[in-house]
Amino acid sequence: MSDAGPPGLWAWSLEAWKADGVETAGLDLQDAEGQNLPLMLWAAWCAQTGRAPDADDIEAACDTARVWQETTVAPLRAVRRQLKSRMPDFDDDDREAIRAQVKAIELDAERRLLAALEALAPAPSGGARPVFPALIAVAREWSPITPRRSLELFAQRLPA
Repeated sequence: MSDAGPPGLWAWSLEAWKADGVETAGLDLQDAEGQNLPLMLWAAWCAQTGRAPDADDIEAACDTARVWQETTVAPLRAVRRQLKSRMPDFDDDDREAIRAQVKAIELDAERRLLAALEALAPAPSGGARPVFPALIAVAREWSPITPRRSLELFAQRLPA
């Protein structure tokens, strides 16, 4: 029997997303609070897998997330959301087919962001750490407002 170690960030994120309330809390962080959800997942994964990113690691992760968010994810999300509404003289099935393709590309862009963030994570340096302080540290670097209550709710929903 071999010990493969903790799951990578993408696999961990897929499992975490299935936990009760994680999707709702995560989308609230993203849509209502302006946080970058892959970045928040990275912070939680780092904490749970015993990684301790320092200020430079967090800044690098935020820079990586910011450029990918602005150039790739946000434009794709905007197109996907626009395609949600019916269009005059255009078949709904065709519109929904294109929307599904854009959604798949958006998800792939987020998967690639998670891979880039994982590459920036320090090696594990001990046991699991509390998630909430890790989320706070990253949220402080991401935006001028730290949505503590939403971060706390997200941390509470994540599986241990």
